[in-house]
Amino acid sequence: MHNAPDGPRLKDVAKLANVSIKTASRVLNNNQNVAPTTREAVQAAMRQLKYTPDQAARSLRAGHDSSVGVIVDSIGDIFFAGLVAAAEQVFGQSGFQTLIASTNRRTTREREIAESFALRRCAGLIVAPTESNSLRGARLRNIPTIFVDRIGNLAGSQSVVADDYNLAKTATEHLIAHGHKRTAIIADIPFIEPTHNRLTGYRTARGEAGIPADADLIKTNCVDTPDVLPVLEKLLTLPTPPTAIFATNSRLSLGVIPALHQFARTDIAFISFGDFAMANSLSPAITVVDHSSGRIGSQAAEMLLDRLIPERVQKTKNDVVYTRAHLIERGSGELRPIVRL
Repeated sequence: MHNAPDGPRLKDVAKLANVSIKTASRVLNNNQNVAPTTREAVQAAMRQLKYTPDQAARSLRAGHDSSVGVIVDSIGDIFFAGLVAAAEQVFGQSGFQTLIASTNRRTTREREIAESFALRRCAGLIVAPTESNSLRGARLRNIPTIFVDRIGNLAGSQSVVADDYNLAKTATEHLIAHGHKRTAIIADIPFIEPTHNRLTGYRTARGEAGIPADADLIKTNCVDTPDVLPVLEKLLTLPTPPTAIFATNSRLSLGVIPALHQFARTDIAFISFGDFAMANSLSPAITVVDHSSGRIGSQAAEMLLDRLIPERVQKTKNDVVYTRAHLIERGSGELRPIVRL
């Protein structure tokens, strides 16, 4: 287990640290059932001998590499960037390297990337699926898989998601409680699971409050930040414009806020599904549904490690795990309606 024929072996490390080869191997594999003093002695011996493990040999014995694959819509998306960063930190602390790829919401690309990671002998996968069945039938060699943001349908997998329906319903009810009967919703592509559930939560809250449906207030297929400005302009030129706006993700919120300032309409109440940097520093500060991408990423990573490291106890075996989330009142979502004549 060395990189050069004459390099130090694990048995040399064990001898110098005065431990068994099995104990030295446990330290090398980050086994938690090793006394701190013993771990320190083995690590000191590794440094002294300049011991470098043969990663290829380790992969062959374990059947997988010490890397995990993370597949998301786009690493440039503010939500997924936070999710990936949190997951990468958790994996790094346990000695795993993270491979990251973007699908751009293309099912075929998602499958290609996942199968490619499988061929590279990745130990596990974290995937934001383009569709619930997007990896059904993919050649993944039974790699442990955790889906994030959307519920995936793959044998043996688990999913970490937000309760999108109820959170959107709560946000809409919050605006209704503050007097808003004309709340517009600016949303992503409707067939994407989180967007669909958030739209449904919005409609349900309004229906239960006895507020008639109004198709003019529902704006979908807003994919990116630049798509928001023309949509908002149409909303503001309606015969009866909205007095409140609900954006279904933080990417769209970053388009709503400057547009409201551009049109001098910061009197319109606003709630963002998803927090973002500086949201609490604006005027008014932005009320958000906090379903932290970092919390989802770290939780998914911990769940995957539970399945990859034999010594860890699997904390949950639930197929679907809902991450903690709540409404944070900061001011913009608490504005009362102002009717302009």
